[in-house]
Amino acid sequence: MDTTATVSAVETVGRDTYALRFDAPDGFAAEPGQFVKLGTEIDGESVARFYTLSSPTIDDTFEVTVGIDTDEGGEFSAFLADAEAGTEMTLSGPFGDQHYDGEPRAVVIAGGPGVGPAVAIAERALDDGAEAAVVYRDDDVSHADRLGRLEARGAAVHLLDADDELDDAVAEALTGSEGETVFVYGFADLVADAEAAIEAAGSDADAAKVENFG
Repeated sequence: MDTTATVSAVETVGRDTYALRFDAPDGFAAEPGQFVKLGTEIDGESVARFYTLSSPTIDDTFEVTVGIDTDEGGEFSAFLADAEAGTEMTLSGPFGDQHYDGEPRAVVIAGGPGVGPAVAIAERALDDGAEAAVVYRDDDVSHADRLGRLEARGAAVHLLDADDELDDAVAEALTGSEGETVFVYGFADLVADAEAAIEAAGSDADAAKVENFG
């Protein structure tokens, strides 16, 4: 789908991290873990970036979680930092097949902006009567409220500092139960560490659903 979407709300969910909620265009449907392309025009040039959904379901709205670095992120980061209700952007997607698909147990390993799909997938799994675990590595915890509610609902939540090893937390999160699926969302260093931790725990990293942010 190629269309436009309008921001309906903006919430600060962590240090330099924002949840942008959009009015969903007619016919827009997506699963937690998929991503969309958002864009605008700056000084006569089209600028766009990909963002993973942080909504467990799509109804009248959908949400993305954006980490903004105005020093290094360029003009589009500055545009997003100033976004408010009523801001309109171009929208393409959804894209990606590394998403929640009704698995009976979802284990999500995430870092940085990967917290968005992590909470979305875990919430959706619990809503569907499945099990969920989240291993989140970052010095600044984003979506702390949602992570806390997930833990209160019975999800296993492991919060690690940015320089912590993943092995112990991943080994604890993995149960080896039938249908258990591992999801990985983050930048290349997190992905590499996650895949190593999955293998160290005796599971198959090649079977994981992975989205590498680069």
